[in-house]
Amino acid sequence: MFEERARGLSAYETAEYFACEKAKEVFSRFPDAVVLGADTVVSLEGRILGKPKDGADAKEMLRALSGRTHSVFTGVCVLARGIRRSAVAETKVAFFPLGEELIARYVASGLPMDKAGAYGIQDGFPLVRSYEGGYENVVGLPVETVRELLNGIL
Repeated sequence: MFEERARGLSAYETAEYFACEKAKEVFSRFPDAVVLGADTVVSLEGRILGKPKDGADAKEMLRALSGRTHSVFTGVCVLARGIRRSAVAETKVAFFPLGEELIARYVASGLPMDKAGAYGIQDGFPLVRSYEGGYENVVGLPVETVRELLNGIL
């Protein structure tokens, strides 16, 4: 199984690399299929915020994002016999200033624990003030990017 390690790449490069490695892993088992891999990376001032290790890590990430703007990159990779296509979508996300009570409630809900940057824009908590780019990208799958990559394959 592919292990996610940043390996000194930029957030953009990391999202694309992880997406392609995931796709390659599946494609090696299903070489006659069309395989789609995707990975989302949150970047704050060049620092990659992965999935939190625990509640304390999630709280620290949310404090770091509070009142600031960051980038969300989702890499998408399509593999088929003789075909490799990849792209990265970027969305800029601005957070509201977050109080400790909101952070504690959100982390206690368990929702941030499996998400890059320790949050999901779709989770129903008032975290995101605004975004510039695709909402679907922040959720984790930029539909328009996928459509472009699959054009002519399916």
